Amino acid sequence: MPIVNRIAGLHDEATRWRRDFHAHPELLFDLPRTSRVVAERLAGIGCDEVVTGIGRSGVVGVIRGRSTASGRVVGLRSDMDALPLTEITGLPYASTVPGKMHACGHDGHMAMLLGAGKYLAETRHFDGTAVLIFQPAEEGGGGAREMVADGLMERFAIQEVYGMHNSPDPVGTFAVRSGASSAAADRIHIHVEGKGGHAARPHEAVDTVLVASQIVIAVQSVLSRNVDPLESAVVSICAFNAGFTDNVIPQTADLMGSVRTLSKGVQALVEQRLRTTIEDTAAAYGATATLTYTHGAPMVVNHADESEHAALAAADIVGIGNVRRDKPPSMGSEDFSFMLEARPGCMVGIGQGGAFGVHHPAYDFNDEILPIGMSYWARLVETRMPA
Repeated sequence: MPIVNRIAGLHDEATRWRRDFHAHPELLFDLPRTSRVVAERLAGIGCDEVVTGIGRSGVVGVIRGRSTASGRVVGLRSDMDALPLTEITGLPYASTVPGKMHACGHDGHMAMLLGAGKYLAETRHFDGTAVLIFQPAEEGGGGAREMVADGLMERFAIQEVYGMHNSPDPVGTFAVRSGASSAAADRIHIHVEGKGGHAARPHEAVDTVLVASQIVIAVQSVLSRNVDPLESAVVSICAFNAGFTDNVIPQTADLMGSVRTLSKGVQALVEQRLRTTIEDTAAAYGATATLTYTHGAPMVVNHADESEHAALAAADIVGIGNVRRDKPPSMGSEDFSFMLEARPGCMVGIGQGGAFGVHHPAYDFNDEILPIGMSYWARLVETRMPA
């Protein structure tokens, strides 16, 4: 099935959908317009059932095949939320909401799944049920976890689930990896307590700026001298807050950052060693430090059989030579992992090229790949549930 005429014919409509989403970004679970528009379009394309409010603001559309005798149910997931960024693209359809922007391609993900849904609802050339999942709060809010906790899999009897995310790889390519595909993402907050004082008399104080600076350096030794060099881990301190003027040594300092790991063993090791290193470094300077370690999205671990199904469906669209199976795991995170913990499935990457990567204020989703993504979704449903 390369791109069939009907899906090619949906390109302009899907582009309009995508650009409308792009112009009206919303964040996390606060998606009143986005959820409403998705639900209206699902109803308009002929879904048999449209359900809102799953996982607070998620939307689900159900499309039954010509027959459902197989009893098979396949879930297809798109994310919906944008990012707190100010767009600098200058495009005619640029964000109309100050400080909010679709800088990760979720606008395109929604358009591709809606377009595939329209094709599937028209043709219904499959035996089973396709469940179109539109998820809130992928960008750090745990929307997938909330949908799963709200009974998504049980309510719709989903047996396997698939996701797709754009990547900077060449247009017309897919990346499919079995096993660990992207990292767990945890958040850290370090509170340092010292003794405030006059900048002219540092010997009478316990300088939290100095202590926190030493902690920033020391935590990197956790990776270089504790984690196996053949394993992967990242600790990034991304915020350093201390003091309020130029002649007062502050009483406290706060650091915030991110920890990325690709195995549960390394994740546990890094947490334990960070705690010890942070506390001991502070103590060496006469201060105290407290680590708050918050587990976020777990690793995306693609299941072997489902990865094979996804790769074959992608190859039907772009050719086997354009489906990469050996791309290294990403240290980025994706909360689709919560759905993969609940059901077997796979997340694939779809190449979109582009000069700017995701989370950049000049990023824009490449509308050229909309028919490729729509065709992949359609082919996946038709091959997993053949009529």
